[in-house]
Amino acid sequence: MAVKLQGFEFWKTTLRGARYVVAPMVDQSELAWRLLSRRHGAELCYTPMLHAQVFVRDANYRKDNLYSEVCPEDRPLITQFCANDPEVFVQACLLAQDYCDAIDLNLGCPQMIAKRGHYGVFLQDEWELLEKMVKLANEKISVPITCKIRVFNKMEETVQYAQMLEKAGCQLLTVHGRTKDQKGPATGIASWEHIKAVRNAVNIPVFANGNIQHLSDVEQCMEETGVQGVMSAEGNLHNPALFEGHSPPVWEMAEEYLEVVSQYPPCTLSYVRAHLFKLWHHTLQIHKDLREELAKVKNLQGLTEVSRQLRLRCQEEITNGGEEAGQVVGLPFPHWICQPYVRPVPKAPVANSNGTEVKAGGHKRALSQEDSDGASDALSKNKQKKKARNPHKNFCPEQKPKYIKCEQCGNPKGNQCVFNLCRGCCKKKAHKEVADCPSHGLRFKTKAEKQKTERQEEEEEEEGKSRGLQEEEDGGLLNGTPSPPTDPPQRTDCGLRHGLTGT
Repeated sequence: MAVKLQGFEFWKTTLRGARYVVAPMVDQSELAWRLLSRRHGAELCYTPMLHAQVFVRDANYRKDNLYSEVCPEDRPLITQFCANDPEVFVQACLLAQDYCDAIDLNLGCPQMIAKRGHYGVFLQDEWELLEKMVKLANEKISVPITCKIRVFNKMEETVQYAQMLEKAGCQLLTVHGRTKDQKGPATGIASWEHIKAVRNAVNIPVFANGNIQHLSDVEQCMEETGVQGVMSAEGNLHNPALFEGHSPPVWEMAEEYLEVVSQYPPCTLSYVRAHLFKLWHHTLQIHKDLREELAKVKNLQGLTEVSRQLRLRCQEEITNGGEEAGQVVGLPFPHWICQPYVRPVPKAPVANSNGTEVKAGGHKRALSQEDSDGASDALSKNKQKKKARNPHKNFCPEQKPKYIKCEQCGNPKGNQCVFNLCRGCCKKKAHKEVADCPSHGLRFKTKAEKQKTERQEEEEEEEGKSRGLQEEEDGGLLNGTPSPPTDPPQRTDCGLRHGLTGT
């Protein structure tokens, strides 16, 4: 067994001293996008975040999200997992270690789904659990363990957090310079000071994440913080050539990406659609009819055609408008040039009629009286759309059905499952016990009984045929005459030569 490299030796040798890094992005850093990014300056890529528990129990999930994406060009590669159980995390690592160069533990996801699933940044206060997870994985698997974290408000706490992970066996640390509350409209500016403090306090390589929109930001971040590399997520999505220091026309990146997708199938259509929405983000604010079309098409050819139409419109705009074409207020370049999307700054709180401060623009839009069925609660724009599609839909939390958890994995169980399990666990149990579960459409017992009945009928039919032949033979012998031959006598060569008839 080869010696596992650690720390700076791992970064220099296995990761080839990577400085320009594409972040792990759920449903967005898939193989095709990673290959496109590598063609344009990225030196290291991460897989999308994978769920360790699902990865362990579901062979199709492993195949779709890692095993089928093996490509010699796609290295070095780090696989990222979210997990909250040391044993499950190690099992997932063991299943993935032969397909990547390191395993990363996600401790930075701030989304609500991570809060519900109890992973990502919502584990950052459980140091004992994290120490056990990293330590056990470092001991059991053949590739290095890395971690991606967010910072605490207090710099000292962030430093201690990083040192704890290093001591547990983390070989490389990515520090996103935002807290768990800095997300969505409240994203704000990442703190490079926190990243610098971590870099000075640990003896392993550190990557910085946050505030990266151009190559100049990468260079400035490395100079100010002293990190070994810089990771980009949103900057990369809006401009895959960011690490080249180049801002090409959007259609060049879109067409090259679609070419890679067709060259390395399969690629989920929703991933491709999402990438095109981000690449064409600024242009779609102008050509809203094609925005609607991009959302509706059902295949790769349709997405390609919408992208082609966007290119033609932009080129026509260039032809007709000259040097001033495509200039939009607030954008440094014409809208068809790859450039970052800058989130609007959150508006200051305003006082309502009662004198209480509320977030500006935070009021949900109210439905009309007949649409709301007399309910006083206002609905968001998204819920209004759902209500328009289904007038009987109820959004009242009190009347929302409460889902009972599966006894084995914690996912919602089937309402009428005979085993009180989710479909995945029910399928395994029903197959093992040769049982049926009508609510999940599983018919293992019924199929087994049908096959058994068919076999019995075939055996009885064969037995009947054999019995009939035996009776015929026995009847012929009892009458004193042998049974007549079934085939007529054949003429011999001699009979043919001498004119004999063979009778």
